Amino acid sequence: MLNPEQRRLFHKFLILEMAVQSLQRDFSVTENLKMNKVYLPILDKLLKDIAQDYYDSKRLLAKDKIRLVKVEKIEENFSDVM
Repeated sequence: MLNPEQRRLFHKFLILEMAVQSLQRDFSVTENLKMNKVYLPILDKLLKDIAQDYYDSKRLLAKDKIRLVKVEKIEENFSDVM
């Protein structure tokens, strides 16, 4: 069982993971836009900043031997985390 601090850190890690995945998807779509020269640097900086927080959170969780095994999509709006 996770203590409250580990639970908070894992929640942050999970949110950051979803944000990184979403930004990576957005980045590939934005490359095809006419105004990509405006948006790509913004997305790139945001992705780098979030990725750094993501790896820091992952490293802190790994110290406590906590890891994300699998995210399984249940329905359109729900997922199960293992």
